[in-house]
Amino acid sequence: QVQLVESGGGSVQAGGSLRLSCVASGSTYSTNNMGWFRQAPGKEREGVARIYTRGGVSLYADSVKGRFTISQDNAKNIVYLQMNSLKPEDTALYYCAAGTVFGGAALMADEYRYWGQGTQVTVSS
Repeated sequence: QVQLVESGGGSVQAGGSLRLSCVASGSTYSTNNMGWFRQAPGKEREGVARIYTRGGVSLYADSVKGRFTISQDNAKNIVYLQMNSLKPEDTALYYCAAGTVFGGAALMADEYRYWGQGTQVTVSS
């Protein structure tokens, strides 16, 4: 089992920044990838970014490329999502996830077995 706890959400004006954190504990060795997903009211969950825990290769959704950065502190089992130039359309509940990913160019929620409870991000115009 892997436990994930997100933090860092909040309310910010458009153009502002937030940094989300996700602390992982438990059997983290059983996974090779950490991802961030988000879900806005009335919309489907969508992938935001992912990172391989060994090697650090990352992938981003087109909607956040150049604005968001995923990073990790392997010694502390923490994954971060730095979000800059936030837009109202970034408003959503953001989830951290851990799983085993075998490649591919898409962020697939089905590849992630473990999920956090989510942290709310609200961006006002």
